Amino acid sequence: MKRYIDDYIYELETKIKDKKIDSYLHDDVLIKIEFFNKERIIHLIITLFYALFTILFVCHIRESIIYLIFALFMVCFLIPYIIYYFKLEARVQYLYKLYDKIKNSD
Repeated sequence: MKRYIDDYIYELETKIKDKKIDSYLHDDVLIKIEFFNKERIIHLIITLFYALFTILFVCHIRESIIYLIFALFMVCFLIPYIIYYFKLEARVQYLYKLYDKIKNSD
């Protein structure tokens, strides 16, 4: 998904720079933003569940050492998910700015 959104942003920036803006581009950007927002929501839910389960495993470490192993395992996945989510969030917000440029260039 990262490569897809980066390629799309590059394509939009090129069209804006070359002033190749038409009505189709407005609609296309809005549709892509909707798709990326759905992706963002899905990854937010996944990240929240990983964080919740990580917290649960950390809370149960006193009961058994096996929970420590699970907690460390969950942290190893949670950190990349958080990083990915915030990068996705930043790219979608940048798409909002590009859309505003397209809209105001008419």
